[in-house]
Amino acid sequence: MRMLFRSLIVTVLVLFLSGCDEAENTEVVDVPKTVTETDNTSTSPSASDIKIALVMKTLTNPFFIAMEKGARRAEKELGITLVVKTAAQETSTTQQINIIEKLVREGQVKAIIISPADSVRLIPSLKMAQDKGIHVINIDNKLNSDFAAKAELNDVPFISIDNLQSAYLSARHVAAKITEPVQAALLEGIREADNANLRKDGALRAFAENPNITVVASETAHWKVDEGYEVTKKMFQNHPDISVLFCANDMMALGAIEYLRETNRKSVRIASFDGIDEARAAIRDGWLDVTIDQQPGEQGYLGVMLAYRAAMGEKLPPLTMLDGLVITE
Repeated sequence: MRMLFRSLIVTVLVLFLSGCDEAENTEVVDVPKTVTETDNTSTSPSASDIKIALVMKTLTNPFFIAMEKGARRAEKELGITLVVKTAAQETSTTQQINIIEKLVREGQVKAIIISPADSVRLIPSLKMAQDKGIHVINIDNKLNSDFAAKAELNDVPFISIDNLQSAYLSARHVAAKITEPVQAALLEGIREADNANLRKDGALRAFAENPNITVVASETAHWKVDEGYEVTKKMFQNHPDISVLFCANDMMALGAIEYLRETNRKSVRIASFDGIDEARAAIRDGWLDVTIDQQPGEQGYLGVMLAYRAAMGEKLPPLTMLDGLVITE
């Protein structure tokens, strides 16, 4: 009854993660080419010899489904072979490490495109890949620059949006409407992830600009719908007067909205991040004020394009930043 959005997760699991346990030691998921209508028909012999791996966090979040679609579009255009692998959930860092190490042992891919669950723990396995001559492309969540430098993981291009500025714009959209003293709270992402920390900092900056806003709680819900529900419930039990909420991704926002719907708190203003279809529907229904479109499809597309260029011996730009699009309707 209380899991209004459970169907979202069930649908994605059935389509893409059938038979995959959520535990860290479960077998990883090889994603078939279900998002393209036809296989590539390129006759380029050089392209047909290139195999590239896209390693994502999960397919339980529509954000990553969109990312895969963009990557498949690039695969078709280039005529290369794209191998897509995911862990069970966004917290399954050990699975991502195992995926990378297996790819290195097999020695078949020319490049690995990584959307890391953890900004630090993936670095040693990616260094192993680079030492074997496999190009590394970082998308979505940035690897920690200091740890990468210490590990001598060098020349890793990064593709994403400005998470700090985009979170600031999302939170500012609701903060600017506050004209009397209110309490605010944050649902953070995984604290070991660089993008989660940037989004938190951006939201806090926006809230700090309005003297009427007092932040009374900031807790992680690990990017998940269920935890978004439970953490929101606990925060409102401790601080029943919260009237502004920033969620570092749409999945947590959907869980928060479920709790607020059950407790008839539609007046709470919510800012979020990711721009998935379910969040846009929540905006239309009046439960969500704003979200950020990260253009995940374009991130996946550009990741494959850069990986291909690296495999062809080209020098790559160190940073590619896409616009974070503010969505309010």
